[in-house]
Amino acid sequence: MYATFWALLPPIIAIALALITKEVYSSLFIGILVGGLFYAGFNLEGTLTHIVNEGFITVLSDSWNVGILIFLVILGAMVSMMNKVGGSAAFGQWAQKHIKSAVGAQLATVALGVLIFVDDYFNCLTVGSVMKPVTDKHNVSRTKLAYIIDATAAPVCIIAPISSWAAAVTGFVDGADGLNLFVSSIPYNYYAILTLVFMIASILMKVDLGSMGDYERLAKRMGSTAGCAVENAVSDEKDEQGKGTVIDLVLPIIVLIVSCVIGMIYTGGFFEGVDFITSFSDSDASLGLVLGSSIALIITILFYLVRGRLPFRKMMEAIPDGFKAMVPAILILTFAWTLKAMTDSLGAAVYVETMVKTYASGFTMFIPAIIFVVACLLAFATGTSWGTFGILIPIVVGIFSQTDYTMMIISISACMAGAVCGDHCSPISDTTIMASAGAQCDHVKHVSTQMPYAVVVAIISFVTYIVAGFLKNPVVCLLIGIALSIGTLLAVKIIYADKATD
Repeated sequence: MYATFWALLPPIIAIALALITKEVYSSLFIGILVGGLFYAGFNLEGTLTHIVNEGFITVLSDSWNVGILIFLVILGAMVSMMNKVGGSAAFGQWAQKHIKSAVGAQLATVALGVLIFVDDYFNCLTVGSVMKPVTDKHNVSRTKLAYIIDATAAPVCIIAPISSWAAAVTGFVDGADGLNLFVSSIPYNYYAILTLVFMIASILMKVDLGSMGDYERLAKRMGSTAGCAVENAVSDEKDEQGKGTVIDLVLPIIVLIVSCVIGMIYTGGFFEGVDFITSFSDSDASLGLVLGSSIALIITILFYLVRGRLPFRKMMEAIPDGFKAMVPAILILTFAWTLKAMTDSLGAAVYVETMVKTYASGFTMFIPAIIFVVACLLAFATGTSWGTFGILIPIVVGIFSQTDYTMMIISISACMAGAVCGDHCSPISDTTIMASAGAQCDHVKHVSTQMPYAVVVAIISFVTYIVAGFLKNPVVCLLIGIALSIGTLLAVKIIYADKATD
């Protein structure tokens, strides 16, 4: 079963079960079990050993993964602390006076998501923490908030030259200037750009696709969390001793952003004489986020103590409360990482690489569109954008580096766009999981409501990449994609209006 289609079956089973049963934990575990059985040739002892040792223990001893989990816990503690002191409630009240509508609240969420472009994990959790009180005040559903967070996180990071994603992409390009290739590919990254266009247009036009409309209408009647079961959510209620103001939320968030950026460039050697861009490209995002968030937590505690906003004992109680709030995200991440380990051990990367090299080379003009679809499917099945980059970008560079530089740039963009698309759709994607955690939204409901948006933009992007393979003009192709996006939303709005009048 090694390096065959069977290698992709475990994640496909897990994803299908999650969407059918609406239960993510058991679905992921069944996918892990199938992967273990395939690897061990259906030997029970070998299956259990592989799942436990090469699966759970390996992923939970990986320094990158552990760093992300620590960052989650620290951020959960900070959110709990801000809620207890009353900062979140105060910010919500302030925003209600200055942001007058649900559309304004959603656009403000988009704007903050665009501003926090350094890392998608950091983006998801920070935007969720800051904007949740605002969107709640205007009865925007948690599913819509999770979609906005998810649709800004990875798409913004993949078109930002100074981000952990840019660093990852440049690391996969051997024998070339990776950062220069990344910058050159930005105008062709149609899925990322069109996702932002489609999301903003849908907000302004008040068009909701699929079941998102049901949740939005329910939220207008019953409140933002209506119909969206939230497990272990941090309470948004002001603590009985909390007398917080807006600064009690804004300052810790600013400190968190600045500290995390400094932490990331520190790991890249900035304070040892390396320039800013290079230090960011060479940074260890996981370690940087842990260092930055730890410093931010300490400063926040001292800030609240000096202001006398909350007793020290209450702040220490917020740490386990924050951990509890992040338990669902931590469990899903652990299962998703383990499922990826099962897929890797079955040779999924080797299978995809062989397929692309064998069948794509005969369709030169269609290669960007083919690469886009392959990247979508691979990222959807494995739940990882970065792993998809690592598999496909070296293949693209090998095919075009000596023959057609422009086509290489377009194909690298298609690879990155497809990876973000598949990651965007996948229930086992860590970014999707983080978006659910940031919005405190039920994970499967987030996936099912986001899927129609992602699929529509993916189809438009696929058509745009076919055009790009012939025209090789980023501006003309992008304008075609934007026209298709706006036209689709107009058609949906007209159809929905006609049905409403029937």
